[in-house]
Amino acid sequence: MRSLLLLALIALSMAVPAGYRLVWSDEFNGNSIDRSKWTFDYGGNGWGNNELQSYTSRGENAYVYGGMLHIRARKENYEGSRYTSARLKTKGLFEFQYGYVEARIFLPAGSGIWPAFWMLGQNIDSAGWPACGEIDILEAVNYENKVYATCHWSSNGGHADYGTNRGLDVANFHTYFLNWDGYSIKIGVDGVQHYEMIIQNGVGQTGAFHKRFFFLLNVAVGGNWPGFNIDDNQFPTEMLVDYIRV
Repeated sequence: MRSLLLLALIALSMAVPAGYRLVWSDEFNGNSIDRSKWTFDYGGNGWGNNELQSYTSRGENAYVYGGMLHIRARKENYEGSRYTSARLKTKGLFEFQYGYVEARIFLPAGSGIWPAFWMLGQNIDSAGWPACGEIDILEAVNYENKVYATCHWSSNGGHADYGTNRGLDVANFHTYFLNWDGYSIKIGVDGVQHYEMIIQNGVGQTGAFHKRFFFLLNVAVGGNWPGFNIDDNQFPTEMLVDYIRV
């Protein structure tokens, strides 16, 4: 009964569209990362992004404390990289097609820092990227004080993308949302939408966005987008996630 009441209270606190119900959440209220909900990526380079960190599952890089998930980027030599961080994902544990997502997150800002909360198509292992589809609910780089929302997919055998950005003081907690259905993908922050892409009937070869996706959370250091001018005095630096609700 207590768990049902908690789910009801969480749902009431969200700006949930009519007819939706809570199906998955992580409130990060325990003492450790829930491995029934999250797994990790490992290694360096960022899968072609030329990132400078090595991703680990160590407590030095990802942990739960004070009711929040902490993803910590550190300056240290580790497995051939000069920095470490973490990339968590729900692949194989929680994947969904369509829904309303809400997450309260504090982003680190700094020279060469690249935090993200995003999604990849469940079929990435067979279809590859970008054919699997990618939904970037939020990304931020350097000290820009902007958040970016972008979708990536395959069109005519090549890479297609559509994105927007919004000015925002990222170094504060904000509530980011995704509203995704068979008609469109909408993304915003603090109740204000700043992104919409129409996907109805797979228009523009957007069929990938009518399949199941999983979540990813990470903090990258350097790479093709933020560049390679890293301020080593900023480390350690952290992304904090208060909750994610679907």
